[in-house]
Amino acid sequence: MLNLKINLQLFAGEKTEDATSHKKRDARKKGQIVKSNEVITVIVLALSFLALKNWLPYMGDIYEDFFLHVFEYTIDDLTIYSSMLLVCDIIVVIIKMVGPVILMAMVAGYIANIIQIGFLFTTEPLKFDPTRLNPVKGLKRIFSKRTIAELIKTLFKMFLVGFVAFYFLYKKLPRLSATMGYSINVALSEISDVIFTTGWRILIVLLVIAVADYAFQVYDYEQSLKMSKQEVKDEYKTIDGDPQIKSKIKEKQRQMATQRMMQDVPKATVVITNPTHFAIALKYNDEMQTPIVVAKGQDYIAQKIKEVARNSNVVIVENKKLARVLYKEVKIGMPIPIELFKAVAEVLAYVYKLKRHF
Repeated sequence: MLNLKINLQLFAGEKTEDATSHKKRDARKKGQIVKSNEVITVIVLALSFLALKNWLPYMGDIYEDFFLHVFEYTIDDLTIYSSMLLVCDIIVVIIKMVGPVILMAMVAGYIANIIQIGFLFTTEPLKFDPTRLNPVKGLKRIFSKRTIAELIKTLFKMFLVGFVAFYFLYKKLPRLSATMGYSINVALSEISDVIFTTGWRILIVLLVIAVADYAFQVYDYEQSLKMSKQEVKDEYKTIDGDPQIKSKIKEKQRQMATQRMMQDVPKATVVITNPTHFAIALKYNDEMQTPIVVAKGQDYIAQKIKEVARNSNVVIVENKKLARVLYKEVKIGMPIPIELFKAVAEVLAYVYKLKRHF
């Protein structure tokens, strides 16, 4: 039996529970999110390829116009000033040619991040952490399982991409060799077609890797946030409060409510009892349409209500059936229901008769 107890204690801190939504929110605030760089790579390359394919004809036109412009210059026209203008023209041409593709790549990167993590702004990862300067922990991070897994994944990706690129380009070698006899425009068209065809095939390979990597990142994220049973209990206490403290607060609230209720008993018109277990204090006057329950209680509270009623000269009437129904059906501060009008009216008539007699 002793050995069993020790074994249970050993497993008490084992992280076997899924992370709660509260812990996931805290992790997100600290920058711990599910994110795959492979997904970003695929989206950026795919949209960049699309932009390049559609922009390529315009790039050719820009390139051609620029060279016609350059050839207009002669040796005599080249001065320091004109050379500077020519350099500026070259920069503008380069921006016109590659600018839209670069812009699309930037937009694609932003979209890829939004798809994975949504809108998130946090400065937690930027905060200074002295433990990061610890060389021992630094070496552990370098040679950690995650780092080794990333290295293996990178090498595997390079091998697959290299193999696919080599295989398809090797198959297209006769076609590429034939371009030597074509005109420049036809040759460029053939070469670009081969490049784009190979590029899309590489993207398919990268897409498969990205899907697998994202699935692994989700799994790794869930595992890293696993909690022990004790951590779940502690979090529950932190969020909802300690059950013992909550119990004490509720008890204090009940005491305060009882005190307020007892203060209303002297204002009651009559207290109906059964006679030991229940006591219900009713208030009624000419300005009220129906009698109202101002206090009610069972056992100890019922005895306290009767005690306060006696000290305040409030009439106490014994009616077992009516007392039980009023206690179960009517809340404090609420008027009595229609079906009890007759029974309560008889009690009130008795009280008024009794008061006139005295």
